[in-house]
Amino acid sequence: MKNKEIQISDIWNDKKKADLKEIIKSHSSTQSKEQIVKNQLLSIQFKLEDYIQSENETQILKILDFVKMYLKALNLSKKTLAAHFEMRDSNLHKYLSGERKLNAQLALKLSTFSHTKPDQWFRVELKNEMIQLKKEESVNIEVYKKYDYRNLLEAV
Repeated sequence: MKNKEIQISDIWNDKKKADLKEIIKSHSSTQSKEQIVKNQLLSIQFKLEDYIQSENETQILKILDFVKMYLKALNLSKKTLAAHFEMRDSNLHKYLSGERKLNAQLALKLSTFSHTKPDQWFRVELKNEMIQLKKEESVNIEVYKKYDYRNLLEAV
């Protein structure tokens, strides 16, 4: 009797994928609206954590992108959130889009709102700044060589 090697297609194929999707749909249809929202919020939290830890530097997600995910899951507007945070919508947008630096108060508001850790919001901003730094360095390294301290010493 020959031992047949198990192939990946024996374990995971289109029929099994379709069956799994059907099971998930069937299960999710029995969940309450509250549970569905809770699952969506957990999914966003995982996306936030994954983004922070990911080495991928091609996809840049701003704080605004994550806040929009939360607002969509909760069926809220940015204006409603701004009012809840006791700030103007335009001011909130400047922080969320990266036009202004995130401050401790807003990080705490975001973390309380989303049930996440405050430092995660700073980490998103820091990751995006590091990506921008690497891009700038790779494109314009020659421009910055004039700032080498040795050039200053030679001029003195």
